[in-house]
This record gives sequence, structure tokens and C-alpha cells, in this order.
Amino acid sequence: MRDVSIIGVGQIPVAEHWDRSIRDLAVEAIAAARQDAGIDRVDVLFVGNMLSGELAGQENLATLVADAAGLLPIEALKIEAACASGGAALRAAHLAVGSGAHDYALVVGVEKMTDYLTDGVTAALALAADADYEAAHGITFAALNALLMRRYMYEHQARHEDFAPFSVNAHANAALNPHAMYRQPITVDDFERSPWVADPINILDSAGICDGAAALLIGPTSETRRARRPPVRIAASATATDTLGLAERKDPLVWDVDLFEPHDAFTIVSVLTLEACGLADRGRALKLAAEGRIGLEGDIPICTFGGLKGRGHPVGASGVYQLVETVLQLRGEAGPAQVRGATIGMAQSVGGSGSVAVTHILQV
Repeated sequence: MRDVSIIGVGQIPVAEHWDRSIRDLAVEAIAAARQDAGIDRVDVLFVGNMLSGELAGQENLATLVADAAGLLPIEALKIEAACASGGAALRAAHLAVGSGAHDYALVVGVEKMTDYLTDGVTAALALAADADYEAAHGITFAALNALLMRRYMYEHQARHEDFAPFSVNAHANAALNPHAMYRQPITVDDFERSPWVADPINILDSAGICDGAAALLIGPTSETRRARRPPVRIAASATATDTLGLAERKDPLVWDVDLFEPHDAFTIVSVLTLEACGLADRGRALKLAAEGRIGLEGDIPICTFGGLKGRGHPVGASGVYQLVETVLQLRGEAGPAQVRGATIGMAQSVGGSGSVAVTHILQV
């Protein structure tokens, strides 16, 4: 495998884009990434998306996007891995370029969710659960994560308010991100007063429904001298999987992940990820957050642009947003959200209730 680097990034604001189609969102992010790289060549397109068929009435999405972006007749494929689709798309691109099958690969994560009412989106998201033993009984992802949170609170004698620092940190960082949807700082009192979604999970435990698109252009590290922006090397790329349903797991509070960047769709996910990756001992992630160590000035900064909670969680695009944000940190282009001296960053996308995790380590 040859070395591969990210040479261009692009993103659009996460929002409720009611007046724009899924192709419009993808094309804008692609144009931004290509302009950032200063390289016109694209050999293959990978589109990370989860719900285009359900919520946008559009499958064959990669062909649609390639056509709209003026990229025909290149190879174009949609990659779906539930909420990990964006990370999985970069994984596929990394393998394609690293193997030498292609030289320049374009990755775009895109999702259009807000044209449906919440009930319709909730039902669509449940497609990532076990259709026979979970979704068929009406359980939602909020409810599945509520089960995990309740079990964690029982095993570690935790209170719901102990999870507040994760949401407070995410919103504080999102306030610094012009592309974030939820740019309002919150307090612990705000967190505790938030309405319940599925006890013990409330609204401020949960990432919101939204639209968005983000893109990456990657190429061989040996060719990065041609790029306009400083290259960021993909030092590692890996995928791990677990059972689809929670009931089949010997211990549902242990997630099979090896590298770090929290996919904070719910606060409990941040907790389990920190512990699974060895950044906190089991049962100690809440203490880590309470001590302020996850903030921008802490020793383990997380969600530096607001994460899924503060930026918003357009599911198939979220993994690519995480990677774009990691690249900006490593380039030193994060503005007021900059982590000083950052040279290594980790981004992890999680699909389902920890059933698939795609992790990348980036380095300058």
C-alpha cells in the first residue's frame, strides 16, 4: 500500500436546507474540496449516504452526483454503513488510492433529512437496527441508547447530570464553528431542564436532524506537491464490526473500537467510545469530562467544532464532516477552535448501536 494524503476539503453549513436537493448539497461540497486542493483530476467518486432512498426518493445516488458535478464517466459508487457511511466512504477511497487502482479519489458525505417530519426520520433511522428483533418491535435509536445509558448509570452509580459536560463542551465549541447548526452555548441547568426523548436521554443528550454535505479529495502522498493546501497524511484506516442487535452482545457497554474520535450522536456514545479506546478506564469517562479534560484546552480535546451534537448530525455526511474538521485542526486552520500544536487527529464514525466503527488517524 502506498501512502495517501488528504489534499482538499470542503463543507457547507449544516442546516435545514428546505430549498435545495440532495444533489445540490453534494455538488457544492465537492466544488469546495476541488477548489481547496487546486487539482482538477478525479478518477473515482465515493458517496457516503444512508437514507437517500428513504428520505430523498433517490437511489443510484453516486451516478446522480457524478453527473451533476460534471465528473462523468468516472467510476462512482454509493457507500452505506448506517451513520458510519461517511467514514466508510473515505475507507473505500483510501483502499482505492493506496492500492494504486486510482490516483485521485473524491469522497462526499451527504444527507437530506429535514423534508420529513420527525416520526418519518425516526422510522428511517431504525433501518440500521435489527429489523427482526429490534425495529419490528418499535424500538428507536434513542430508546436503544437510553437502554445503554440506563445500564451504564446502574453499573457505575452515575447520575444523569454527570453526562452534562459532554453536551456543554459540544455546544461551546459549536459556537466557534460557522458551519454548525446549534451555535448556542448551554449550561448544566439547560441540560437538566431539557425535555425527555427516551428516559434517561433528553433532547440535549441527542444530536439533531439536519441536512449537510462535506467532501475530501485524496491522492498519493508522493504527488501532494501539486496540491494548493498543506497535505494531511492518512496514517491509519480501519473498520471494526460487532453484532447488529444489542441483545446478542455479551457485554453491551464494551464497544469493539481501537482508535479515537467520538461519534457523539448521544452523550452515552462519547462515554463508551472514550472508554473503549483506552482514553479513560471503564466507568471513568464521566470523571474525565467533569475535570474539564475534554475541552479545547484539555489534554483530550473532543468535538472541537461541536461534534455531532453541536454541529448537527446529517447521518451519512457526519463522518466526512469529522474528517474535514480534523484536517483543519492539523493544518492550523481551525480559527478560535484551534487545538494548539495539533499534529495527530483521530476521527471515528459509528453505525448502528456500535455495530460498525470506521476510524482514521490523520497526521502532519
